[in-house]
Amino acid sequence: MKLAEIVRVLEATVLLGEDGLATEITRCGASDLMSDVLARPTEGILLLTGLTSVQTVRTSKIAGVVAIVFVRGKVPLPEVIEVAKNERMPIFSTPFGMFACCGRLHALGLTGLDGRR
Repeated sequence: MKLAEIVRVLEATVLLGEDGLATEITRCGASDLMSDVLARPTEGILLLTGLTSVQTVRTSKIAGVVAIVFVRGKVPLPEVIEVAKNERMPIFSTPFGMFACCGRLHALGLTGLDGRR
């Protein structure tokens, strides 16, 4: 599924990364604990999180996350957006909670970190 479709399904606002909306995503992870993100195979995933800190962007970059969706309408501070820009990390904000986002994406065929449907 392309990031553009994910943005549409999650009714998300593109905060950064408009030029990367054609990127293909097949797996998704959801966590507010960055230690969990580092502990699992996250290369190439979309991350759903409510944590809007600089550490989220930096950890995601290290872990190989492709893009970040901030849930519950959260929008990071300008300095976080600037770090994401420097790291070339697309970021989005959706009004939905994490559970609803996972359900919507799973229903459209996205798998979890283990690749199982």
